[in-house]
Amino acid sequence: MTRLQELLQATTIIESFQAEDLTITGISYHSQKVSPGHLFICITGYSTDGHHYLRDAVRSGAVAAIVERIQEDVPIPQYVVPNSRIAMAQLADAYFGHPSSKLKMIGITATNGKTSTTYMTNAILEHHGLKTGLMGTVVIKIDDVKIPSELTTPESLDLQSYLGQMVDRGVSHVSMEVSSAALESHRVETVDYDIVCFNNLSREHIDSHGTFENYFEAKASLIKRAGEHSYAVLNLDNEYAASLVDQTRAKVVTYGLKSSEGTLHCKDLDLSTGRAKFTVEIMKPFEGDGVVYTPSEFRVELRIPGLHSVYNSMAAIAIALLCGVPIATIQETLRTFGGVERRFEFIHEDEFIMIDDHFANPGNIDVTLETLRYMDYEQCHFVYAIRGNRGPIINRENAEAIVKWMNRLEMDEIIATRSESHVNKNNTVSDEEADVFMEVMAEANIDVKLYRELPDAISYALSKAERGDVILLAGCQGMDPGAEIALNLLNDTKSAVSEQGQEG
Repeated sequence: MTRLQELLQATTIIESFQAEDLTITGISYHSQKVSPGHLFICITGYSTDGHHYLRDAVRSGAVAAIVERIQEDVPIPQYVVPNSRIAMAQLADAYFGHPSSKLKMIGITATNGKTSTTYMTNAILEHHGLKTGLMGTVVIKIDDVKIPSELTTPESLDLQSYLGQMVDRGVSHVSMEVSSAALESHRVETVDYDIVCFNNLSREHIDSHGTFENYFEAKASLIKRAGEHSYAVLNLDNEYAASLVDQTRAKVVTYGLKSSEGTLHCKDLDLSTGRAKFTVEIMKPFEGDGVVYTPSEFRVELRIPGLHSVYNSMAAIAIALLCGVPIATIQETLRTFGGVERRFEFIHEDEFIMIDDHFANPGNIDVTLETLRYMDYEQCHFVYAIRGNRGPIINRENAEAIVKWMNRLEMDEIIATRSESHVNKNNTVSDEEADVFMEVMAEANIDVKLYRELPDAISYALSKAERGDVILLAGCQGMDPGAEIALNLLNDTKSAVSEQGQEG
């Protein structure tokens, strides 16, 4: 139970209608989740307007509302705010007792690798014996309780509720994916971050932000808004992340592989097997959670493959050091950490290697295919799922990025698929999207084997693979079931060979 007038002090009220000091039992922004005694917040969304559901909320028991415009024909107290999303973040933070201020909050943003870096960071903190929380694309973890995620970053009301539960469960450190949509829609408006991290940026989500510049500004706001008490962890090898070094009040810790001018430097990289071994060199003194780090170096071995994993691990290492985790704990965790599904995941290692990768955008494509340059293998059989319902521009950019690496990797054939039976209507590849992909490949004189169905494309790749080769299953929604299909096809082939041997 909370006094409404006391709660309203957390936000800016510019007008009121039938104002009354009530006791509220909770807060809701979805009319179907309203319970008697709730304060209902009318959120103006991208596809719907919560003001249209105020009457439904009242019928379900709402006793007051936060609005951007008064509806005089709805006879409950209404309080007008400049922005209902910002108001919800402020009110939720106050209602749940400002939980982020009681936690070590770690916010991680990037175009690629948010999930992997967040999970890696959480694994290191857990191995250090800490009670942890995690908020990500796949799951929300509150100590040992796991809840499936609906959004990369939850709506502010849900977010503050989860943080409140973490405080109640004795969680001390929270690793959190922070999406550009969450930043732009004020979901994390009142989160008090101790560490923020910007790993990389490439072209993605442009449709939802209008322009690439808007997308960058949304991401950058996590760093620019960080307070003096916090740390900003930045990747110097990414020009967008590096540009923020002097754009924040936070204390800055940087890392890089190509750049050796930062706080941490990755050197002596060995990716010949696909799984990285490298040395982390502490270039400049810094302090993290009472521990002073002076110039030194230590060796790291990753269980998870890929060049992108090196960058993700460097971010996680920097964060862990800032949390005072011993270097030995970091080394042991990274040596055993199994990674996140479909992030340059080795799904088969025998006569040939089969890799499954969430191949989303040019930045992702660059770091994934650059890994192959470091690896030792005979031939690469590249199966690519064309992106559906993303438009010709995205598909042209992806195709051009692929062409660049096909030349560098001396490959002249790509196996492409529309995955027609393995995507829903929201991810169906249009003729225009397929045509622009084929056009770019034709201009580069790359031979394309285009299949309508995903199993046919994978089956062709398996038929060509020989000892010492690599099969790369690459793509987003169209390749999501690819690993299972490939392994089933592989097992069927082995079973058939075994039966023939027995018959002989």
